[in-house]
Amino acid sequence: MTVPQFYAPRQLTHKQLDEFLARGWYRMHQTIFTTHYIADTENYYRVFWLRYNMRYYAHLKSNLRLMQRNKQFAVSLTPFVWSEALEHLYEQYKTSIDFEGAPSVKHWLFHEGIDTDIYDTHLLEIRDGQELIAAGIFDKGARSIAGIMNFYHPAYRKYSLGKYLMLLKANHALQEGYQYYYPGYLVYDYPKFDYKLFIGEEFTEVYIPELKKWLPYKQQLLDLTVRA
Repeated sequence: MTVPQFYAPRQLTHKQLDEFLARGWYRMHQTIFTTHYIADTENYYRVFWLRYNMRYYAHLKSNLRLMQRNKQFAVSLTPFVWSEALEHLYEQYKTSIDFEGAPSVKHWLFHEGIDTDIYDTHLLEIRDGQELIAAGIFDKGARSIAGIMNFYHPAYRKYSLGKYLMLLKANHALQEGYQYYYPGYLVYDYPKFDYKLFIGEEFTEVYIPELKKWLPYKQQLLDLTVRA
């Protein structure tokens, strides 16, 4: 079993972020890390890093319906700027989830006592009129983006705004000519993370560290890797 590895660069270029992501590394605060396992109080779980290959990306009918359903809401995309409004929305979101979330947006992005960002971070905001109802945060590389956070007001749960934010990020990656969108990791035999496949398994690739390769996602591939 491998232990998590961390690196804390003083600077990180867009190209360097691409290179880390392509080797199964990911942002944590102002560091970058990788792991093949996570643990709770009772068990260890194997994790597999995912990415969407935008060369093959196309909307499924279910995704088009979700996009159409949420056209009533206003969407904006800007460079990330921290705000009390974001923290307030995140606090409301935390009341509705059944897992342990980060203490705050600022803590997840910067950790304690750090305000500078080595990442090129951007913010999607969704509003119902003037009310901020959802936010998505992602980092830009040279030819890839990495999704970092999605959260929403629990009163709007029926609109699937977390998934909608993922679609907005995928659309941005496609429109801007990015090759990959990295949504994080999948946890083997732990369905709570399976939502990351909803955009389309046919566009999803999985990193197999034993082979140091990205391969098309198939459940059988994960089964064989875990059992090897």
